[in-house]
Amino acid sequence: MVDLNGYPAGTRIIVRRERPHPGAQLSLFGQDEGLRRQVFLTDTSFTSGSAQFLEVRHRGHATVEDHIRMGKTTGFGRFPSRHFTINSAWLELSLAAIDLLTWTRVLLLDGEPATAEPKKLRYRLPHVAARLTRGGRRLRLRISATWPWRNELVTAFQRLAALPRPAG
Repeated sequence: MVDLNGYPAGTRIIVRRERPHPGAQLSLFGQDEGLRRQVFLTDTSFTSGSAQFLEVRHRGHATVEDHIRMGKTTGFGRFPSRHFTINSAWLELSLAAIDLLTWTRVLLLDGEPATAEPKKLRYRLPHVAARLTRGGRRLRLRISATWPWRNELVTAFQRLAALPRPAG
């Protein structure tokens, strides 16, 4: 057993077995049974929540950690200078990039691109082989027919054009 002497009173470890999602990598011990184990430590009292409630709360927090990890890949975790003012501007720009990425996923993308990591989205969306042209008082996006993510990008631009204009 695990020694929990240094932890607050009522601390316990909860272990849950689950079937892994498709594509998940199993640990050395999980390969025998084909199940993955989730382990977490809590000091929440028994009266304030059942084991199922605690497990759901823990899984919800795991998504928060995923968003923090994705934020760090957009520049949130790397400050470029030793000067506070430069780093505060960098932080504001990083937070704006995280917000833009989140709203782009929610409003414009669906399917696999909506859940893709920021690195994959940076490769697929801004590096598109396309050209913006004007003619007949219209703005057109001409995407190469060989671009693999052409349909996703066209759908995103159609959704962007369909959004209502901001008031004011």
